[in-house]
Amino acid sequence: MAKKSEEKEPELAPIIIKKIQAGHGGAHGGAWKIALADMMTAMMAFFLLMWLLGATNESQRKSIADYFKPTPKSIVDLAKGSGSNGVFGGRSMLDDQGLPNAAMQTSIFDTATPPRMNATDKDESTDDAEGSGAGTGGQSAGKDQGAEQGGASGKNEGAEKAGGKAKTEAEKAAEAAAKRAAEQKQFSEVEQQLKAALANDPELAGLAANVSIKRDKDGLHIDLVDQANFSMFNLGTAKLLPRAQTLLKTVAKIVAKAPNKVAVRGHTDSFGFSDAKSRNNWTLSADRAETTRALLESSAVTPDRFARIEGVADSDPSVPANPYDPRNRRISVTLLTDSP
Repeated sequence: MAKKSEEKEPELAPIIIKKIQAGHGGAHGGAWKIALADMMTAMMAFFLLMWLLGATNESQRKSIADYFKPTPKSIVDLAKGSGSNGVFGGRSMLDDQGLPNAAMQTSIFDTATPPRMNATDKDESTDDAEGSGAGTGGQSAGKDQGAEQGGASGKNEGAEKAGGKAKTEAEKAAEAAAKRAAEQKQFSEVEQQLKAALANDPELAGLAANVSIKRDKDGLHIDLVDQANFSMFNLGTAKLLPRAQTLLKTVAKIVAKAPNKVAVRGHTDSFGFSDAKSRNNWTLSADRAETTRALLESSAVTPDRFARIEGVADSDPSVPANPYDPRNRRISVTLLTDSP
């Protein structure tokens, strides 16, 4: 019994469990897809680059090469060259004018550099500011003071100019007023001289009632008016009667003394012509105005004094209530005003 218990029991064989995971390994993985995508992207970029190089001219390719050339400028300055102020100025690289200043440039960074200060100048100015802040502050204060003084002087000059302009306007107004006063004085002298001539000339005795003098904005009007017992012209003609010629010569001598321009206007009454097709009051009034002008010129008034000669027929009657009144037949000699 003791021998049996002392015998060893046989050892059990080890149990091995194999776990097989699903999926493929090795060449059947997905890593190759990433590599292929990278290669296709690189090839696409390469062919795009080749196409762009083939579509550009030599100067543009030179600019592109300069763009990738190593440079001491910082990447910050390069970033400032983007947008419409960037490398191609907002234009396509295929455009012949892609670089508007290409003829003057040796590097693409020349277009990206600010026109007033490049990167080197900016660095130097920064160092100067850090090293000599007090000096810069003094210069800034001086500039501010100069700007204030310049602004004050500019305001003073502007005020002086405004005052000078106002003074000029005042002087113009004073000159215009003086001119009007002198002209009205001249008109008064003409009126007094004409009245005196009518009163002192025996040949013109009794014609004072046929002369009407008045003033308006156009000037001094001297109207030679027909009466029931006096006519300037033969009936229906432009032939002056002797007493009318004497009266007009007297008017001419007095008008000639004034410097103003002269206008002559003929008026008629409303009586018409039997043959209205060949002659009418319009032609009659115009002919009478021309006859008056000729006599004034032959007497004393120079040709350059006449401004206008016109006939208005019966459109401006002196007696509107009676268009057939003989006082509507008249000749108006006007000294035109020159003052504003």
